Amino acid sequence: MTKKERYDGVLDYFEKNVPEAVTELLYDTPYQLLVAVILSAQCTDKRVNLTTPNIFAKYPTVNELAKATFDDLFPIIKSISYPNNKTKHLIGMANMMVTDFDSTVPMTVKELMLLPGVGRKTANVVTSVIDGQPNMAVDTHVFRVSNRLGLTNAKNVLQSEEQLIKHIPKEQVHIAHHWLILHGRYTCLARKPKCEECGLTEWCKYFSKLK
Repeated sequence: MTKKERYDGVLDYFEKNVPEAVTELLYDTPYQLLVAVILSAQCTDKRVNLTTPNIFAKYPTVNELAKATFDDLFPIIKSISYPNNKTKHLIGMANMMVTDFDSTVPMTVKELMLLPGVGRKTANVVTSVIDGQPNMAVDTHVFRVSNRLGLTNAKNVLQSEEQLIKHIPKEQVHIAHHWLILHGRYTCLARKPKCEECGLTEWCKYFSKLK
């Protein structure tokens, strides 16, 4: 099977069977998504979604968040992983957005990565989800699933991102991110993938070695 055939098969399957894939983080505005994605690093979306309503009730806009103190914000997010760092990051991010970006979430990866707590993955998520930009955020699920399927042969997340971007049509990149995440979250599990209920086995390198 050629690389192109594998990509065509996987993408065609997802397009037919999961046409409406979206982020599981709950948000109403770009500001809210940015906060949620910063909090989601090494934390489940479920836990983040339990926490963000309290943040947005107290800090409905980035201007309010910029005025927060560590002691105000920390108790709200203490159940999230790495709450100390994330409290500092959120306050720093809000202050920089107010002073440098006119209280608006910037929509380029380069500008977003200037904000405290925002790495490449977070910037890729925000620009692809909000703006449909062809940026591929690679988390642990995307990395694992794309390697297992044989879409990539990557040693790190940047290699994975570059290989996926090279082969996925531009207009599908933003939704392919969600396809791969959701597949990794619910079917292609880290310890015990559910191959018996997976619709991608026909194109999967990992599965072909199990036979």
